[in-house]
Amino acid sequence: MAQRHLDPTAAAVPADALAGYLRAQATEFLRALRLHRETGAGAAASEGSAEAARALRRAARRISASLHTFQPALDPDWSEAMRPELAWVSGTLALEHAYASRLEQLLLALHRLSGAAPLPGPAGTTGTPRANTSAGPPDTSGAATLTAASVTGDHTTETADPAATATGTAPDRNGSAPDGAPVTARRAAVATANASGGTATGSPARSTVAAADSVPAAPRRTAATTASVSARTGTRATGTAPAHGAAGSSSSGPVPDRGNLTVGAAKAGALLDRQLTLARTRAHSTALQALGSSRFHGIADKVAVLASEVPLSPAAAGTDLRPLAEAARERLADAVAALPLLTAGSPYNAEALIHGLSPDAAPHPQDAPWHQVRLLLRLHRYAREVLHSGTGEEPPADPRLLTAGEALDRHRDASEAAAAAAQAARTPRIAPATAYALGVLHADQRHEVEAARYAFQRCWQKEVIGTLQGGAR
Repeated sequence: MAQRHLDPTAAAVPADALAGYLRAQATEFLRALRLHRETGAGAAASEGSAEAARALRRAARRISASLHTFQPALDPDWSEAMRPELAWVSGTLALEHAYASRLEQLLLALHRLSGAAPLPGPAGTTGTPRANTSAGPPDTSGAATLTAASVTGDHTTETADPAATATGTAPDRNGSAPDGAPVTARRAAVATANASGGTATGSPARSTVAAADSVPAAPRRTAATTASVSARTGTRATGTAPAHGAAGSSSSGPVPDRGNLTVGAAKAGALLDRQLTLARTRAHSTALQALGSSRFHGIADKVAVLASEVPLSPAAAGTDLRPLAEAARERLADAVAALPLLTAGSPYNAEALIHGLSPDAAPHPQDAPWHQVRLLLRLHRYAREVLHSGTGEEPPADPRLLTAGEALDRHRDASEAAAAAAQAARTPRIAPATAYALGVLHADQRHEVEAARYAFQRCWQKEVIGTLQGGAR
């Protein structure tokens, strides 16, 4: 934002405005805490409980930010002891929501990258996509290709076979061979069933596989391949496109079905769902333990005192809050000036992809300055709220501040989502297709990081240019 100076003719903002603001936020904190206890916070917490937790976080953030920005007007010992406690409350309550939104963002990105629409919710609305396990594996094309490679002797793709299990046998699907059949024959049956879109028991494909079981191994492979080709040929003859939209389908046929994820994307989504759901469950348990701890009760007692009495410093009587709020704005401007805005001004600069293959599992070091700007922007917004709290009105809406905050929130979310995808890709003994899907997902989220930086740069430069043009007039 452009450099602005205090208007000497404007009225000073006394410390009483800060006291009133802190009392109001403390009251919101206590009201949210009471609502959280009334709505329940167990394993089956209601939506009201989640909203109460968000209200607790909002009030804790605003109190902590005000103690930081306007510290000279407050009792120093009390504010220094209160700030880290409020930060602990806000951070602990934010983890569960962060894991949930991160999982939703990654699963939506997987569907978008796979060309599949998000799965509809129970009421016909678009909900969080989940792996489709009720109708077999998500992508029959990948299963057919990988299994056929195993039948023809390509053992390099053995670990990527979605139908393979730890015992080396294929699961029984429609059109598969019986459980007592040899492994090779059952894999050939899976290939035949996948190529034909799944056949019922007693179908020609099953008969072909059953006949193939009675011949030696090499002829069985030939018979299985012949059956698979015949099934594909029959599919083309009927004019029905395969589920994966193979190149063999005629151009005049129906549009290929891309409603399911590929094998790698489905397994990647399942892995992310498993890891982030576990992390969310642990965060929920941690939040419940924190809200019932003696530490939180001590914080609640101090906030209850704050709702009636604000510990101001002896020199607060003659303190003007405007210079303190201006100092917060200047810290924000200095942090933004240190950002590589010139590089971020190019929409495709690939800066966010640097160090993408670094062995360090820590977040990208280049993201830290942007996260710091996001926190300073929040402090600036809360300082504006304090300055206008004395008038009893909301601070004037600034669309540029809102747009900049949204861009930095997108940057934070995409950065953490990319880190989650990279962490999942480090899981030992995952299939190559799964690792590839996670790598593509990581690159996609890093591109989202770059897009958020570009949006913030345009918003910031637009404000500076508009201010300069206004001064020129």
